[in-house]
Amino acid sequence: MRNLVYYVATSIDGFIAEDDGDFSAFPQDPATLRVLFDRYPETCPVHVRDALGVTAAPRRFDAVVMGRRTHQPALDQGLTAGAYPHLAQYVVTRRSLPGSPSVQRVSEDPAQFVADLKREPGRDIWLCGGGDLAAQLLDLIDELQLKVNPVLLGNGIPLVRGTRIPASFRLVQSEQLPGGVLLNTYRKGCGVAGTGRG
Repeated sequence: MRNLVYYVATSIDGFIAEDDGDFSAFPQDPATLRVLFDRYPETCPVHVRDALGVTAAPRRFDAVVMGRRTHQPALDQGLTAGAYPHLAQYVVTRRSLPGSPSVQRVSEDPAQFVADLKREPGRDIWLCGGGDLAAQLLDLIDELQLKVNPVLLGNGIPLVRGTRIPASFRLVQSEQLPGGVLLNTYRKGCGVAGTGRG
């Protein structure tokens, strides 16, 4: 069965963006981006791939699930095909979306949709945001990969918004990346935590 991986940037205090969705407070160190896009080139948005020299094929994910607010910046850039047309893109929303063969709108129960998707053959599924959708899919998340940025936001959109917490995960790796970003990997239902690198 495919894993659902919530791979997302967060502040030290657990916010993935400010209330209006702005995440410009997170540093965009080129050295950090190189490491992350070398690991998961498929997570580099299409409109910056050439500028960043990202040409590699997907290494872990072949599908991405997101909420409407996470998809909105792509629409604001005029990318009706979405930010990740090299992946199967699923946008959970009841609102209409611009017609595109690259983006599938999911208007039904997202938990049932993703549970069915996990049973299909393929690579892992990337949940890239946001906090409301993560809360709805919490029981289906197999792994958290949190890019913890060295900033405090104080408030904003939480990593998971809702009342379905607590949920237990175990830290299996913690890796120091360039630019002061800490990549923490948590798994659901793990045994002994690893020490990681860094």
